[in-house]
Amino acid sequence: QVQLVESGGGLVQAGGSLRLSCTNSRSIFGINAMAWYRQAPGKQRELVALITNLGSTNYLDAVKGRFTISRDNANDTVYLQMNSLKPEDTAVYYCNIRTPSLVYWGQGTQVTVSS
Repeated sequence: QVQLVESGGGLVQAGGSLRLSCTNSRSIFGINAMAWYRQAPGKQRELVALITNLGSTNYLDAVKGRFTISRDNANDTVYLQMNSLKPEDTAVYYCNIRTPSLVYWGQGTQVTVSS
C-alpha cells in the first residue's frame, strides 16, 4: 500500500523559509503530476503548486515568486521550497500524487508562520 509522508513543516517567523518534502513508501507507476495543497482552519483545501511529469509547474497566485515546487523522478519525491513566508501561509500542507486512475494523499504537515 502506498503511503505518502510529508516532512519539513514547523513554526517560523514571517519572512522565513521552510522546505517541505514528500516521500512515498513504494514506487508509484504512471505518475503524471505531483502537487502540494494546503488547508487553513475554517477554509477549503486549495492547490498551492503542481508539477507535471514533463516539468511544467503551476502556482497559486498568492505564492507565486515565493514558493518553488520540484521533484526527484528517480525517487518519486516532491519538494516545496517556501520563502518569504507570511502569516497567511499558515495551514496544514498536504502532498498529492496523481496517476491517470488514482490519487494519493499524505497525512499533512503543519506550517505555522508567526508575525
